[in-house]
Amino acid sequence: MTPSLTTLSCRRIVPALAVAIAALGATLAQPALAERADKDKPLVLEANNASYDDVKQIYTLTGNVVLTKGTMVLKSDAAQIRTDPEGYQYAVATANPGRQAYIRQKRDGVDEYIDGWGDRIEYDGKQEMSKLIGHARAARIAGAKTVDEIRGAVITYDSRNEYYTAAGGDNNTSTGNPSGRVRAVLSPRADQSSGAAAPPPLELKPAPAPGKP
Repeated sequence: MTPSLTTLSCRRIVPALAVAIAALGATLAQPALAERADKDKPLVLEANNASYDDVKQIYTLTGNVVLTKGTMVLKSDAAQIRTDPEGYQYAVATANPGRQAYIRQKRDGVDEYIDGWGDRIEYDGKQEMSKLIGHARAARIAGAKTVDEIRGAVITYDSRNEYYTAAGGDNNTSTGNPSGRVRAVLSPRADQSSGAAAPPPLELKPAPAPGKP
């Protein structure tokens, strides 16, 4: 007999079994750029172990966790994924000590990716935002080259509007930077004398003041 979701919530799936779940996603009816269509793609979950709470609508994954949604890929040691009544997914990914969770997503309209690392990564599928927490680092990648990089205690990336905010930490270990402040390394723009247009840079906005959204 095939176990129900309620039964599944009471025990783990056999270790090393990959879990592939099309979680309330739908493909676009018309062609579109893959990066803009990410929000309409199914969320596919893979892990060594998984359990499901049917009442709370929460998946708990451990061991080589990989979440894929269109061009977005999130890797971690453990993760919890929740689906709200509207069908949007929210993920909290964590890493074992000495390791970091990792996320990658393609930028819209250009051959570039945003890579991010953090001790913890929170993904909001409704707002299309990723928050990197703890020794956070984000980089804009063009081909095999890191074009821009930023470090902070917390970095929030808004993939819908393509901008990010970064906040420094209160101590030296929060950011990986001795000052505890946000640190960014920006490469020169492409040589415009060739006539080739350089891809637009990401916009950096200041982090909200304490107590403000």
